[in-house]
Amino acid sequence: MDSLRLPQSMAAQNKRTEDPEERHGNESKEVKASLAHSTVTLIQDEPEEVDPWDMPELKDTGVPWSALDTRGKVLRVLVSVGKLILLLGFLYIFICSLDVLSSAFQLVGGKAAGDIFQDNSVLSNPLAGLVIGVLVTLLVQSSSTSSSIVVSMVSSGLLTVRLAVPIIMGTNIGTSVTNTLVAVTQAGDRSVFRRAFAGATVHDFFNWLSVLVLLPLEVATGYLYVVTKLIIDSFKIQSGEAPDLLNVITDVVTESIIQLDESVISGIATGDPEARDKSLIKRWCQTFTNTTLMNVTVPGPENCTSPSLCWVDGNYTFTLKNISETYNVQKCKHLFVNGNLPDLAVGLILLAFSLLVLCSCLILIVKLLNSMLKGQVATVIKKILNTDFPFPFGWVTGYIAILVGAGMTFIVQSSSVFTSAITPLVGIGVISIERAYPLSLGSNIGTTTTAILAAMASPGDTLANALQIALVHFLFNISGILLWYPIPFTRVPIWLAKRLGNITASYRWFAIVYIVCCFFVLPLFVFSLSLAGWKVLVGVGVPLLSMLLIIIVINMLQKWKPGCLPAVLRSWDFLPLWAHSLAPWDKVVGVITAKCCCCCKCCQVAADDEQHREVEPVEKNQKAPTEAYDNPAMSAEKEVENEMKIELKILKMSRL
Repeated sequence: MDSLRLPQSMAAQNKRTEDPEERHGNESKEVKASLAHSTVTLIQDEPEEVDPWDMPELKDTGVPWSALDTRGKVLRVLVSVGKLILLLGFLYIFICSLDVLSSAFQLVGGKAAGDIFQDNSVLSNPLAGLVIGVLVTLLVQSSSTSSSIVVSMVSSGLLTVRLAVPIIMGTNIGTSVTNTLVAVTQAGDRSVFRRAFAGATVHDFFNWLSVLVLLPLEVATGYLYVVTKLIIDSFKIQSGEAPDLLNVITDVVTESIIQLDESVISGIATGDPEARDKSLIKRWCQTFTNTTLMNVTVPGPENCTSPSLCWVDGNYTFTLKNISETYNVQKCKHLFVNGNLPDLAVGLILLAFSLLVLCSCLILIVKLLNSMLKGQVATVIKKILNTDFPFPFGWVTGYIAILVGAGMTFIVQSSSVFTSAITPLVGIGVISIERAYPLSLGSNIGTTTTAILAAMASPGDTLANALQIALVHFLFNISGILLWYPIPFTRVPIWLAKRLGNITASYRWFAIVYIVCCFFVLPLFVFSLSLAGWKVLVGVGVPLLSMLLIIIVINMLQKWKPGCLPAVLRSWDFLPLWAHSLAPWDKVVGVITAKCCCCCKCCQVAADDEQHREVEPVEKNQKAPTEAYDNPAMSAEKEVENEMKIELKILKMSRL
């Protein structure tokens, strides 16, 4: 260091003896060192880009097991057991809150769902039937409920099985909104939200893409209807009883909060005038129906039940008829049984309550999982869930995951519950999105097996139709899996979900836009066009679909074959910025959220988004001078130059 400083000090002394004007001329000719002139920058390797989809390491920050004494080990075991019990408890409350949420949606929109199903002229349009299936399932938040409405309509002759097929496809889409809403609750952490939202929407993309292929195929060939009809005709199936698995445990809590009369919605859909005046809230859980043969008056002899049971007395005609009277025996035991609130008010109360409990349980479950899944435990669990079988049996792993998803969904009897439970696990990095995809596909199959068993519990006269509709649902999901899973390059839903996850990680408000547009705006838009008739639907829909297809093709050519495009179309820069970038919209959303909710957490999220975009250029600006003078020799020269400037100022002042 001394040998370096000596020449520098000598050079400094020589420069001090120079004429100030000469020094000033030399300074004007100096060339500033750029980043490329830094020796450390030249030697230093470029930082490796981190893949945001890599599984995060869940590090163990606690004391190692080997370093604990006997008391510490016992205490750790007790704490771990306590956390496991708490986790199971929160998971149980989470499942119960989903059940209450479904009941709340039925109270708010159940009668509207029945009215939607009642318009048979609209249901004859396959596209309208698909949208109605989506909207009704969104209203009642249960594909089982919407499917049971379809079964009751088919059994009563209001709807044919062929017309019911698109509605069943729609119920498959509508039920996937629950886990997408659960993913939105993970928006606090950017990386967690990226994985959680992608893990939830991979289910959405699978359902939408399957409908995009199978609905036109069904309209053209009747594929699902014909195959299921052959299966029903080939087997002599007898009615049985559907098993209650998880419901036996959860009904203890949910039935103490609210109980609904499911026959009211079906009655409205089938045109029962009395059902419209009934409340969905179940008041009497035990009733007794007494049927007696009584004399009744009828308008004329033609209205008699039988000529032998008909007689005339003056101006009156009498006949014998079975009259049924229902007697209320025992009231239900839930919170709202004695209340006088309307269905809408009770539904809104339960909606707010269930959403609060749902979000609270989800946050606590994630916190518990983060504290439990550390070190060796996390390593073992991640290996079990994400490791493939050794070559050449690696391809079997995904199909086993499908079977696991089907089995777990069969146990909990709800695909929404299962997919909502694995969404936070994808977010914290325990399950990869590549493994969550087959698990979600399995949940689709699991919920159809439950529907098949429920259909087998139908009466003999409605058994064939109910079972055929359940088989349509099953075959639809099997066909979708064959389309989008066996060959790796056909797993398009994973790629689309990752793209959407990247967008929502940068612009978290876009998640709400996606949910509103895909599950509400788009179905309502298509439904409105369907009401206007085929001509309007084709006249508006075909140009929009053609434009969308052209945009997709141009995007693909821009990425893979830009030379095939004209110079103008090789990028979207010729369009206004708001037409091909979300950045201007992000500023608008930031301004709105800053004005509307300055004290809320959503304002902090918007600030985090803005800070995330500004942090990289700021770091680069701060890093530039450091890298330019990270060479010690250059730093010394900089110090000497500063000293020269100070002395020049002093000399000028002394001359004055």
